[in-house]
Amino acid sequence: MVGEALNSFVFDNPTKLLFGAGKLGELHQEKFPGRKALLLTSKGQSIYKNGSFDKTVEELKLAGIEYVHLAIVQENPRKEDCEEAGRFARENKCDFIVALGGGAVLDSSVAVAIMAANGGDLWDYVFGGTGKGKIAEHDPLPIVTIATSSGTGSEMNEWGVISKEDTHEKIGLGDVRCKPRIAVVDPVYMTTVPPKYTAFQGFDALFHNTEVMMSTSLNIMSEAIALSAIENIWKYLPKAVRDGKDLEAREHVAYASTMAGITMQLTSTTTQHSMEHAMSAYHRNLQHGAGLIMISREFAQFFIDKHAADGRFIKMARVMGYPESNDPQDFIRELVKLQEDCGVADLKMSDYGFSKDECMTLAICARETMGGLYPANPCEVTDEDVAGIFERSFR
Repeated sequence: MVGEALNSFVFDNPTKLLFGAGKLGELHQEKFPGRKALLLTSKGQSIYKNGSFDKTVEELKLAGIEYVHLAIVQENPRKEDCEEAGRFARENKCDFIVALGGGAVLDSSVAVAIMAANGGDLWDYVFGGTGKGKIAEHDPLPIVTIATSSGTGSEMNEWGVISKEDTHEKIGLGDVRCKPRIAVVDPVYMTTVPPKYTAFQGFDALFHNTEVMMSTSLNIMSEAIALSAIENIWKYLPKAVRDGKDLEAREHVAYASTMAGITMQLTSTTTQHSMEHAMSAYHRNLQHGAGLIMISREFAQFFIDKHAADGRFIKMARVMGYPESNDPQDFIRELVKLQEDCGVADLKMSDYGFSKDECMTLAICARETMGGLYPANPCEVTDEDVAGIFERSFR
C-alpha cells in the first residue's frame, strides 16, 4: 500500500524545450549537435498536411544543416525498421537525428540512434523478454525531437517502445545518452490530428500521469507535475476532440503530454502500460491509447477495491471535477465521464480481434516483456490479477 509522496528524488534532463505556438520557427537559432542530420519520419502523410515537414526543412536550411530524409516508421514501430534506419544513418554519415512526428517516430529515434552508432541486432540492447540486456558500447547519435501529436511525451526522455513481431514482444528501450538535445512542441502542427486520434493520444498522456500518481516511486516533484497535467487534460481534451483547430485546447493538452515525459523520468509508470504493450504486441492494429482506455477502468478499480492508494485517487479526483472529494471512486466516475465526453467510452476489445481466452496469454506476456514496471504498482499484482482485469475489461 502506498501513502504520501516521497520527498527525495533525482532529476537530470539536459533537453532544451521549445514549447508553444510558433516555436518551430525558432529552431534554426539553436546550436545543433552536428552538421548532417537524418530526418526521420513516418510513412504517413500527416507531416505534409500539417506543414511541419516543409517548416522543419526550412529551419534546417536556415541553420546550414545538411539532411537526408527517411520515411520508414509505422504505428507500433518495428525492430526491423529501426535497424534499417540505423544502417541508413550510418551509411550516410549522419551526425544526429531529427525525429519529426508523433509518438511512434519519437520512440523509434531512440532505437535508431543506438543502432546508427553500434550496429548489430537491436534486441542486443533490450532489457526484458528475449533481449540480451547489453549496454551500447558507442554513444548513440544525438537526437532532436519535433512532436506533432500529444501522447507519449517521448520528446522529453530517453525511452521508446519497439515491437518484435515474431516473438510478440513490445518492449521499452532506453539509454540515458538518448535524452534529446532539443525538443520542439508546437501545437500549431497538431491541429490536423483527427478527433479519434486526438482522444487516443490524449488518454495516453493522461494515463502516464495517473500511473505516476499510483506509483510506489511518486515524489513531491512528480506529484505536482502529474496533477497539473491531469487537470489540463480533464479541462481541455474534450475541447480539442470537438474542435481540433482550438489552439488553446491543443496547447494545454500538449503541455500535459510533455509534462508526462518529465514525470516518467522522476517516477515509473505501472503495469497498465505493460498490459497494453502485450495487447498491441498480439494485435498490431490496436492503437496504444485505445488499448489503455479499454483496460483503464478495471485497472484503477482493482487498486481502489484493495484501498491500495486511496489518498492518491482522491487527489486526482479533486483536479478532475470533484474539489471536495473524499471518495476514491470519484476518480472512476470522472474517468468514465471524460471517456464519454471524448467519444471513446464504447471501445471494445472484440472489435480489434481479441477473444476472452487470450487473457492469461496477455498477462504472461505483460510480465515477461515489461515486468520492470510491476514493482511500481501500489500493491502486489499477480498474473491471475492481470488476467482478471483483462477479463472484466473485455467486451
